Amino acid sequence: MPGTGAPVTSGSALAGFPATFWWVWAATLVNRLGGFVVAFLALYLTLERHSSASFVGLVVALYGLGGVLGNLIGGVLSDRLGRRITLLVAQLATAVTTVALGHSTAPVVIAVVAFSVGMASNASRPAISAIIADIIPAPDRARAFALNFWAINLGFGVSAALAGLVAERSFLPLFYGEAAASLLTAAAVLIRVPETRPAAESSGIEGSPAPPETHRYSIASVLRDRPFMSLVVITWAVCLTYHQANSTLAFRMGRHGFTPAQYGLTVGVNGFVVVLLQLPVTRLVQGVDRRLVLMLAAMLTGGGFGLVAFAYTAPAYAGTVVVWTLGEILLAPAAMAVASEMAPVAARGRYLGIYALAYAGAAFAGPAFGGALTDWYGDGAVWAGCALVGVLAAVGYGRLAGAGTPAVALTSGSPGA
Repeated sequence: MPGTGAPVTSGSALAGFPATFWWVWAATLVNRLGGFVVAFLALYLTLERHSSASFVGLVVALYGLGGVLGNLIGGVLSDRLGRRITLLVAQLATAVTTVALGHSTAPVVIAVVAFSVGMASNASRPAISAIIADIIPAPDRARAFALNFWAINLGFGVSAALAGLVAERSFLPLFYGEAAASLLTAAAVLIRVPETRPAAESSGIEGSPAPPETHRYSIASVLRDRPFMSLVVITWAVCLTYHQANSTLAFRMGRHGFTPAQYGLTVGVNGFVVVLLQLPVTRLVQGVDRRLVLMLAAMLTGGGFGLVAFAYTAPAYAGTVVVWTLGEILLAPAAMAVASEMAPVAARGRYLGIYALAYAGAAFAGPAFGGALTDWYGDGAVWAGCALVGVLAAVGYGRLAGAGTPAVALTSGSPGA
């Protein structure tokens, strides 16, 4: 299987990766090109269903709560059954539940189905991360995760802009579009992505049972790993701010008279900035102490959302998106690389599933807090809170070494990548 041998570092940010990586990359791109629903769910509920801020926050939070369960299930299944089968089942389930959500009308049904969509769509995240960690040597993983993140945001930037225009006429095609993208992703995985689980490689039989050492690990043992959980909790705090973009920010812009197209173009700036700057920035910080990278990422993220309090025009909103996107560009590959290098090989799926809870858990808590704070104190409290979270998270990342994080995870990198 790919993934063994010397690092694949080269002078090009795109060179040296095995074919399996590029098929995973392509599948990720297709999936995100159709990732309409989560970005427009809050606006759909506000404009189409005339829901309150609290209900919008609740539904988006339930989507995130489903993601919490989905990441746990996906992580365990990736280790037990394999990465490939987990991806296939997750994508098929996403297609079915997304269409169901588009046809749901009763508030209770909307809430339940949104939870199901979150669970199905997030179950694939640990499997994708584990595949990349399986096939890419440690010195090149930050570059590989940066490229995968690049694909995610290329797809998001295009889909957000197009979906905003489509939503001017009807929201329903967005649900069918995401379902179609999920099916295409499943087809690509079925045809071109082999099983990469180390258990299968070591035995020489694809899909063979996991070796005995795999069964020594459980979700509880991951939760007891204090250095690793420190990384997860700090990253979760930063991600709380990201999820204001799909909830509180959407609600604020909708109530201030911005159309779905204007909102879509505004948040779509996030994807296009990532596409333009992810690779140059990744090369710029390669080899830099990852604590410094993560600290700067937290400050830019919190500060960018803090500036929303002063934004009242589309260009001003777009400017805030640029600031917090720079933080996201720095955070995503660096934190993921640290997480993958801290994870034991035999429990990589479980560890990366727990790490993904930083995102899924924030998707649950962020919109809920944002919606409640908006109703109780006004959205100014949300943006001030984001700025404070950025400062506290930066301090936390700076103290990671003191928490026992392996030095290689914080400093490794290939300068020429």
